[in-house]
This record gives sequence, structure tokens and C-alpha cells, in this order.
Amino acid sequence: MGVVLTWNVAGRVALQEGQIQAVLGHGADVLCLQEVTPRTAPRWAEALAEGGYGVQLGRWPADPKGLRRLAVLTAARGAPAVVPSPVLPWPERHLACMVSLDGVQVEIHNVHAPLSQKAGQVKVLTLEAVFAAVARGDGVPRVVAGDLNTPRYESRTGEVFTFARTRSGRLRPAYGERHDRAELALIAELPALGWRDAFRSLHGYERRDRSWASKVGYGWRLDHLIVSPEVEPVACEYVHEWREQGLSDHSAIWAEIRSR
Repeated sequence: MGVVLTWNVAGRVALQEGQIQAVLGHGADVLCLQEVTPRTAPRWAEALAEGGYGVQLGRWPADPKGLRRLAVLTAARGAPAVVPSPVLPWPERHLACMVSLDGVQVEIHNVHAPLSQKAGQVKVLTLEAVFAAVARGDGVPRVVAGDLNTPRYESRTGEVFTFARTRSGRLRPAYGERHDRAELALIAELPALGWRDAFRSLHGYERRDRSWASKVGYGWRLDHLIVSPEVEPVACEYVHEWREQGLSDHSAIWAEIRSR
């Protein structure tokens, strides 16, 4: 049916040409990029168009500064059509597009969740709104792709802790139960509704892949591809080489999906 690839490109201007070569060389049918900035967006749009992709970009606020300069970009063979998005505190962090994969219309939700410590519960509000937008049960094939900034920990038996909890599982009072539920919405509640975490459904919890790693050794699996019951993943891997080469501080992840 088709291949979807998602990658947080970390807004790296000096390494953009290398990122472009890596993405175009992969040849995925749909690309979901996060941390595209006003400075890097024009070159991404130009290069992807030359590579045969139609491009859509998240909507920035009037004055994109600091973390508000980071938007998402979705590209697809053909012309991705923007569909209505939920109301979000940082609308540039989410983009919903309808794309054609082997003749099947699939709704792609490109998401970059804010960090937990940001003011105004922006992470909670973002994850709650995206969950409500996709968990409709209306038969539309959907894919949620991106940097969800969760979970904090996954055990080999499938136990999952969010950043609202400590490593031991204790709830942090500063975050509370709502924050905990919001982080679990896409990665745990959707699978409970028949969705599939592409990576975990194919590899189980024994694989300890981390899509973001610190220089001192710890890391988290923050980047995900989650597919609705109408489609299924048949292959899925992280592209750790791009992170290891220093092209970004995140690994990309791709999944081949087919209609059920």
C-alpha cells in the first residue's frame, strides 16, 4: 500500500542538505517532518517538490519565536489535501492531511507534542485534542505520526510510564492524573481501541530502541507511527543511522502499511 516516514529534523540549518538527501534517498510515499522552522521551510518545500512530493506546512503564529518557530511539514506523492484540525494551543505543531496510498485515501496526522514542562498545559491540551480528532470509529483509515514526547519508560512486559510519573511509577503531583492520561491517550488508549503501534505490534517490547538519546547514555522512544484498525503495519523500523551521523538528535521511523 505505501510507506510513511516521520522524522524530527531538529531545525538544523547547517545539516539540512544532508537531511534532504537522506529523506529523498529513502523514498517513502509520505513524509512527516517536525521542527521545521521559518528558515528551513522554503528549502524543504523546494527540494521535496523537485523530488516529486506535494507539500503542506503547519500554520505558524503571527510572530514565530522560540519554540513557536517549530512547525510540522507533511509531504506526499501527489497532492496532500489539508483537512480540518482540532483547536490547539500551538496549531503549528499538528497538521492533518488526506493522502492517497495506492489508491486508498488515508488521513495522516503529523504531530509534535510540546514538552511536559511548558506552561499552560500545552502538551496535555495538544494530546487530548488530537486523540479526540482521530478516535472517531468512522471507518476512515488514519495514521498518527510524529514526535509525541512520550513515554518515559516501557518495560519488557509492556508496562508504560509517562513523564507524569517517576521511573518507579509514582505520579508526580506537579503534573497529576490528567497529564498522565493525556500522554497515554495516543500510545495506549488508541491501541485499546484496535489501533496498532507499528513498531511494538511487529517487534514486541523486547526491542529497546530509543529514538532520542542523550550524550550521557539515557534516552526515550518518543517518535511513533500508530495506525487505525482499517490499515495494518507489515514492516517498521527506526533509522538510527541518521541520528548517529548527527543529522538530528532524533531517529526517524518508517512503516509500510497496507489496507486490511
